[in-house]
Amino acid sequence: MTSVAASRAQATPIAGRWLQLTLGVVCMVAAANIQYAWTLFVPEIQKTFGWDRAAIQVAFTIFVVTQTWLTPIEGHFIDRYGPSRVVMAGGFFTGLAWIINSYATSLTGYYLGAVVGGIGVGCVYATCIANALKWFPDRRGLAVGLTAGGYGAGSALTILPIASMIADGGFQKAFFIFGLIQGALIILASIGLRSPAKGEVTYSSKVLQSRRDYTLPEALRTKVFWVMLVMFTCTVTGGLMAVAQLGVIAQDLGVKNFQVNLYFFAMAALPFALMLDRIMNGISRPLFGWVSDRIGREKTMFIAFTLEGVGIVALGYFGHNPWAFVILSGIVFLAWGEVYSLFSATAADTFGSAHIGKIYGVLYCAKGLAALMVPLGNILMQATGTWATVLYTVAIMDLIAATLAITVLRPMLIRHHAANGTVPANAH
Repeated sequence: MTSVAASRAQATPIAGRWLQLTLGVVCMVAAANIQYAWTLFVPEIQKTFGWDRAAIQVAFTIFVVTQTWLTPIEGHFIDRYGPSRVVMAGGFFTGLAWIINSYATSLTGYYLGAVVGGIGVGCVYATCIANALKWFPDRRGLAVGLTAGGYGAGSALTILPIASMIADGGFQKAFFIFGLIQGALIILASIGLRSPAKGEVTYSSKVLQSRRDYTLPEALRTKVFWVMLVMFTCTVTGGLMAVAQLGVIAQDLGVKNFQVNLYFFAMAALPFALMLDRIMNGISRPLFGWVSDRIGREKTMFIAFTLEGVGIVALGYFGHNPWAFVILSGIVFLAWGEVYSLFSATAADTFGSAHIGKIYGVLYCAKGLAALMVPLGNILMQATGTWATVLYTVAIMDLIAATLAITVLRPMLIRHHAANGTVPANAH
């Protein structure tokens, strides 16, 4: 009788944690459009109001900075009050952001929508990532990859409907309708979220993982944290610039409206590239996360960051060809999306999960630093007359991060875990 009760107690958490993961993915999918569909609205906003493109893109920078730089504060609320309340608030602000945009008639209005959206998406993103890290120590790469993949690929489901609504009913209507839908979906999914209790998690035997829970001040005093922050900033810059500027790059390269014909259907190069990019972006997060659960985080970083750097160089060189533009942008996103699964999993492995909401919240600020460089991409392009200069610059940053993963981060993590006495016999 005792063994039956024990087996039931063991089965319940396993089922429960996959439900938690599913709810987190749903929330991430619903929040994704605020970032990933923005590039569809920029040309329409510019056409309607005649504002400078760089001034409009400031809204994107404000959104990302707000989303990322407030995550340490949101992490505090996650660790203290649990995931449900924080995500529910995030759903409200996420929906409200696009409703504000639907009524905006000035740059200030769009900047306000960006702030509100940054708060909302930040609450959703930080909470769902932290919850996945806490529930799946034994499969952190895969779990956080699936969660982050929901954010990366979620907009693939709605790119075409949003583009269609923009074309038929105007971008203001698209903002309003999808704002309502996205906010409501997040709020409904948030009701079932919770954190794991003691005994509901198991650790990995293949990856170095700390059994000690570091506080945020303790994590900030380690060198490994700052190395990860530098690497995160380097790698996220290129992909973030592509997210914000892909539509603009396609237009300037002359491939935006080229019809890509696959015999059974035809589509303009830009929306086809956007749809493919979202899919590849989503696939990359669980794929590379799963790989990192088996061969280690640092080795996976080296492979992915090198692939991204090479892909960006090729995009700058061959991007004038519509087919090359579509394929290479997909490769860039395949190799970029994994940064959000690899760095979050590495942070939890290194510092434990009790305070990971706050710790990863600070590390995630790297995305905000990278966002500040997005408007600089326009300035650099205007100064040089080509996007190739911009792309080559961020490719170099990716290759630097790839080198650091093997030469600096890997030996540093081995020493860190050895000092804590947590190195498993079969690791690395």
